[in-house]
Amino acid sequence: MTIAKIKNMNRVPYFLILLALSIWLLAACEHELIVPEAPDYIPVDTLPVDTVPLPIDSSDFTGVPCSPDTVYFVNTILPLLVSNCAMSGCHDVQSHEEGVILTDYAHIRQKVTPFNLNQSKVYKALFETGDERMPPPPAAAFTTAQKNLIKKWIEQGALNNECNENYGSCDTTGVTYTAYVSPVVSNYCKGCHSGTNPSGNLKLTTYAEVKASVQTGAFYGSIIHQAGYVAMPSGGQQLSTCSVKKIKSWIDAGMPQ
Repeated sequence: MTIAKIKNMNRVPYFLILLALSIWLLAACEHELIVPEAPDYIPVDTLPVDTVPLPIDSSDFTGVPCSPDTVYFVNTILPLLVSNCAMSGCHDVQSHEEGVILTDYAHIRQKVTPFNLNQSKVYKALFETGDERMPPPPAAAFTTAQKNLIKKWIEQGALNNECNENYGSCDTTGVTYTAYVSPVVSNYCKGCHSGTNPSGNLKLTTYAEVKASVQTGAFYGSIIHQAGYVAMPSGGQQLSTCSVKKIKSWIDAGMPQ
């Protein structure tokens, strides 16, 4: 046997050892592939973007039902003061005539003392004469009914309270001007649209005047904030969905008085 063959025979065990070592290393480094379990439910968007439905009626029928024995700040007092007193040049944030702002509860509360009419400047100003009266001439003075609402609210503690006029449901049947539309106009609109110099030269103090505005399309266009019309109530929140529906029902019924 030649020396070369002996050398080759001596190399075989080393080759086998290297092969075995390689197989062992591969086995030692092998990791099990972990596949996450599929969820029980995989949401699939089957609704094209251009066919997304519009929101349903946003009227909220929950909350606190209105009591006829309570005067609510958010529902009655705030719109009444905003409409009659918080316009430009008087007691809005920008004008703040004599440092008085009447646009929100915190500012109004500074001029009111709960349970005490004599210490409530907002109430006493309603009975002043001349330019001291609120609202000042040529704006129309508060009616006796409106004064009594503020009086009762103060006597009940001048609370920052509210109720849901639509509690339970939105009943649009049998809506009349006297029972529903007139109080809404009185609280939300008449402050700007009365007197000898009404805003936009539009008066809304009588049934005939409101009806005439409805017939032009301006009244309804304004309360639904339709393009091309001045959004109303001015400086206040838009009427609730149910309130708008009631007024629309009144209009469709021929505006019964």
